Amino acid sequence: MTAEEKIAYLTYGKVKKLILKFAVPTVLTMLVTTFYNMADAYFVGKINPSASGAVSVIFSFMAIIQACGFFFGHGSGNYISRKLGEGNIKEAEKMAVTGFTLSLVFGLSIAVVGLVSIGGLAEILGSTPTIKPYAVDYLRFILIGAPYMTAALTLNNQLRFQGSALYAMIGMCAGGLINVGLDAWFIIGLNMGTAGAGLATAISQLSSFALLIAGTFRGGNIRLDFKKIALKPFYFAEIARGGLPSLGRQGISALSVTVLNHACSAVVSSPDELIAAMGIVAKITGFFSSAIIGFGQGFQPVCGFNYGAGKYDRVKEGFYFSVAVTTSFALSVGFLGAIFSDKILFLFTDSVKVVEYGRLPMITQCSVFFLTGYITILNMLLQNIGKVAPASLLSVARQGLFFIPALALLSLCFGVVGLSVAQAVSDAMTFIVACFVGKKTVSNSLRSEEKVV
Repeated sequence: MTAEEKIAYLTYGKVKKLILKFAVPTVLTMLVTTFYNMADAYFVGKINPSASGAVSVIFSFMAIIQACGFFFGHGSGNYISRKLGEGNIKEAEKMAVTGFTLSLVFGLSIAVVGLVSIGGLAEILGSTPTIKPYAVDYLRFILIGAPYMTAALTLNNQLRFQGSALYAMIGMCAGGLINVGLDAWFIIGLNMGTAGAGLATAISQLSSFALLIAGTFRGGNIRLDFKKIALKPFYFAEIARGGLPSLGRQGISALSVTVLNHACSAVVSSPDELIAAMGIVAKITGFFSSAIIGFGQGFQPVCGFNYGAGKYDRVKEGFYFSVAVTTSFALSVGFLGAIFSDKILFLFTDSVKVVEYGRLPMITQCSVFFLTGYITILNMLLQNIGKVAPASLLSVARQGLFFIPALALLSLCFGVVGLSVAQAVSDAMTFIVACFVGKKTVSNSLRSEEKVV
């Protein structure tokens, strides 16, 4: 399919059918991407609670790397999809190579700074003295792989926004399968511990990077032509415009996990089990959420192309359909997660104490999980149509604006119980904000800006 044929397909095909077609590979991609950390948690969890705590601690730094990748990927990808919708392929080509190059350089900067101060970084992220040695071993390989991790995430998102979710899925899913196999080999077979988990993740991400590069040469996708790089303020501003909500969401997520790790140390004298429990719950609920995010990513190219083409009724149709599907899914998964919380937790640890700590946060977060469908799809819509302020507000609300204050207040007043319910309280408050934001901006903006094409 040529670029011109792809534009026609996305702007004239049936909206629901298009979203479902793109959502299948993007859901799989997000599940596999989230599975990177879950696989590490599963195998490392068999060592001891301190090693499991190390994976939970470094999870926040992985979120920082992902924040950078999504910032450049969503920032450049939103612009690319709009320009392809307008038929302006040359501008899309300039943005593709510019966003990719910037993400690679930024990832290299993270690696250099992190490796120079790796011990202090592990402590800042919330490592206790017993967790720190495991955390440093794991973090070292994550830092080495940071440049191509950020670049791979950028390429993955650029391919999605071009309507090539299949190639994006192949790159990320292949890396995920490699990660699982290497985890088993390095951690169990070679007895490398958390260092093996980090090395497995780094190798698997490099494999994804290579496959995603190959994907740019197929299916009418934009090739990375470095002669067309445009290091100009306009393109930086466009990347920031489309990427800031993602950077805010992922960056605040990293900060909130770090704050949570330190809060665990404040409420109990021996926090390793509590840190491990909260980290495991975060990975499980994050795995559930990744399916919703993946479905939303299937909506994004349809949204971007049709918004660029001025077909706002199609954008609204896709939005409401995506909300209905993701909310139904979240209701089902949340119910099952709450009912079988103990059995799910025991998959990741042999410690009864870790499961006891994880039970309440697992149940409460699953109980409000149905709210995340509307929040997620609304956030993606606002980001795609260039509503930076409300998109950024919604991005930071769940893990920052509400969660960190709730965590501080509730853990101070109610100890472990307060700490355990803080995320659920934050989710409910974020949904209320989303309702106000959605009512004020979505229908009004799309109606008032509609143009004849």
